[in-house]
Amino acid sequence: MPLKKVSLGSRVQEIVEEEEEEGEKEEPSLLDLPELALECILERLSPAGLCSMAGVCSSLRDRCRSDHLWERHLTQKWGRVIGESAHKEWQWHIPSNDSIMALYLSLESGKFSFPAQVYNRENGHVGFMLSCYDAQLSYDSKTDTFQARYPPFARQTIEQSIHWERLRAPPVDTPANVLHTTDCLNDLKPGDHIEIQWRRSKEFPYGWWYAVVGHQEFCDGNENRCRCQHNDAVVLEFSQYTPGSRWRQTMISRKDHREAGNEADGFYGGIRKLYKAEEISKWKQLWPNQIFD
Repeated sequence: MPLKKVSLGSRVQEIVEEEEEEGEKEEPSLLDLPELALECILERLSPAGLCSMAGVCSSLRDRCRSDHLWERHLTQKWGRVIGESAHKEWQWHIPSNDSIMALYLSLESGKFSFPAQVYNRENGHVGFMLSCYDAQLSYDSKTDTFQARYPPFARQTIEQSIHWERLRAPPVDTPANVLHTTDCLNDLKPGDHIEIQWRRSKEFPYGWWYAVVGHQEFCDGNENRCRCQHNDAVVLEFSQYTPGSRWRQTMISRKDHREAGNEADGFYGGIRKLYKAEEISKWKQLWPNQIFD
């Protein structure tokens, strides 16, 4: 049988047309990936990466703004300083857009000032050693520090350049001008770590001060003979001050303690017992290099 002749020109034309058809096909898209693979990619993006990816198309925009992607970033960077009171204030501040992405970006930009507490207010001032005060914090991303605004009647209303290690979320939902309800008086015994409210006068807000429960004067500290836990009076030791200092020690009533004190020595308020090792460790990290009168 004779071979069929094929025109070389026509074959080349067919190849060219095939290549042009393939070229007209859409390029592979990120959205063509399986759902699980796409989620894995988005979960690995930084906050800046998620913001960039959100600008690609409407579908990726919705995905990149989802709360579950931003919750991890919020917890990792802000979880230690953002508490329940900050979330409540955010919802009241921005009722129309309470997404976690919006909260994160508002914190980063410093546009949202949030309630938190500052350790060792005034950055080491003797009068505020081992204390913690409520403030409104705003973040400066350029310096990675915070500005604090303290409540009215405080000695210093604004403090600059506060670092992360001096901040914490409020551990209890008690405003700075309200007496905290103490629920641990019957449990207090020598060696327990506590925080107690203290304020200079009735016009000032409370701060939280670190102390350790001590022994009665007549007790030698021997655990086999110690009966301090059964005494109506509880001794609180502020060991950051020297023995004999007026600030070194105070006593409170186990039975009917509320606010105790006077205009000369200040007023001691509610008490919270510290159970978590990380809370106690934090106070020890802030311990002064020298003991003050």
